[in-house]
Amino acid sequence: MAGARPVRRRLRGPALTSLPIAPSDPATALAASSRAASPQAGAATRATRRVPSRWRPSPLLGPLRLWTLTLWTLIAAAAPTPVGAADLHDVIRDCQRKVVKIYGAGGVRGLEAYQTGVLISAEGHVLTALSYVLDTNELAVVLDDGRKFAAEIVGSDPVCELTLLRIAVGGESVAHFDLDDSAAAQTGDRVLALSNLFGIAAGDEAVSVLHGVVTAVAPLEARRGSFQANYRGPVYVLDAQANNPGAAGGALVGWDGRLLGILGKELQSSVTHAWLHYALPVDAFAAAVRDLRAGRGAQARSAALLPPDDPLTLDDLGLALVPDLLPRTPPYVDAIRDASPARQAGLQPDDLIVFVGGEPTASCAEVVAALQRHEKRAPVAIGVLRRGQLQQLEVGLTLNPLRSVRPRDETAPADAASPAASEPSAAPGPAAPGPAAPDPRGPAAPDADTIPAGAAKGTP
Repeated sequence: MAGARPVRRRLRGPALTSLPIAPSDPATALAASSRAASPQAGAATRATRRVPSRWRPSPLLGPLRLWTLTLWTLIAAAAPTPVGAADLHDVIRDCQRKVVKIYGAGGVRGLEAYQTGVLISAEGHVLTALSYVLDTNELAVVLDDGRKFAAEIVGSDPVCELTLLRIAVGGESVAHFDLDDSAAAQTGDRVLALSNLFGIAAGDEAVSVLHGVVTAVAPLEARRGSFQANYRGPVYVLDAQANNPGAAGGALVGWDGRLLGILGKELQSSVTHAWLHYALPVDAFAAAVRDLRAGRGAQARSAALLPPDDPLTLDDLGLALVPDLLPRTPPYVDAIRDASPARQAGLQPDDLIVFVGGEPTASCAEVVAALQRHEKRAPVAIGVLRRGQLQQLEVGLTLNPLRSVRPRDETAPADAASPAASEPSAAPGPAAPGPAAPDPRGPAAPDADTIPAGAAKGTP
């Protein structure tokens, strides 16, 4: 082998250079080093290391890089950092203790038997989404530490589609979110979504946590199948896959651990038909939850009211609701009788009854119970949701509400409406005879047809 064999490699510049490849054996390496000592070899080496002039770095590039690095350092130092890695872990773990797992009705394909809730009081009040999972008498709530409690329904808000539960924790004080210490999110804020999505957590396992950003604060225009969402107010639109099966009722919190909202049910956009990921802000439901906790709901007031003497019923109003197949079937109007008080008040089929006498009603049973707390002949205010709009109607009963009244015929005689005119008249008899001439044979016996009504036969 004579020496180093040059390999021509094209560079990005206009010139070509030769890059030597080092030989593998020592003898060849020694010969190559002797040739490199000659002037021709030195010239070739200088040609190999020559770089086009346009590739030469500018003398200002070094200071420019230094100023750029200094500027980014100052920006990073001035930007507020939410929390550190260790602090964020503590915030997440603290929030997980305030989120519970709820198990109820369902269990078939497409109907999961679980969802999520958040503790909002030390006494064991749990806020969750109003859904079919609650349509059971055996509702169970599992805390973060694995303890299981039976839950009872305190009340529901049919507009926001939220339900307040209560578990008996005894005298123990449980960790909870404070609605009075909640916060409001803005577009671009980083948030955390905590829920039992897909039922991953069980027993004492912690709920799942997703990190995302609030992409928008916009009104909710969504539906599920053919049913429009009852709530049309502003929601937090998220870029995280937060609204999955089992996530309804979960918590949306900031990086400081304060509650921002409640994750909603699975809904599709009415505009794009895409599945939405959103949360209801605390300001949208805080007042309603306080009313339910204070006992201003329909279920809490029922025990304090005396039953009326003549209670109101659906049949009195001429209403028929959808079949009550579940313990908490939504009270949609199925049919309305003609010429009934409900028809005259303006109720329509497919209306969702959400208030009766100012009390929220979230099921067919609650509508029936609320009507029975009103007198039959007293007007009652009924609030319905119709195509997403809340309609307030007043239904009043007459003495005979279900009997249609026919218009009076002006051409009939005035005495036609009297009871005597409706009775059948007697058949006309012969004219009453005048004074008869004396008959030599004596007075004749009176004919039976000429006897006046009410006179006894045989009387003169």
